[in-house]
Amino acid sequence: MMIVVSACLAGLKCRYDGMEYSCVEVKKLVALGKAIPVCPELLGGLPVPRAPAEICNDRVMTADGNDVTVPFLEGAGIF
Repeated sequence: MMIVVSACLAGLKCRYDGMEYSCVEVKKLVALGKAIPVCPELLGGLPVPRAPAEICNDRVMTADGNDVTVPFLEGAGIF
């Protein structure tokens, strides 16, 4: 069985701040070929680095006030 894991947890520098937040267990799964690292934000076309974002009233908003809901949904394959 193959699973999808967060790319930043797999050690890829794709977080909003250009860093990673690796997890030993996740990196091990990827190394064993049991997991595929994916970054929905990158798949949605957002850059690295980028402004941090959070969900506010059913929208995804950056800290500087930009609505990035569509790229998040596209990256997640929902839109």
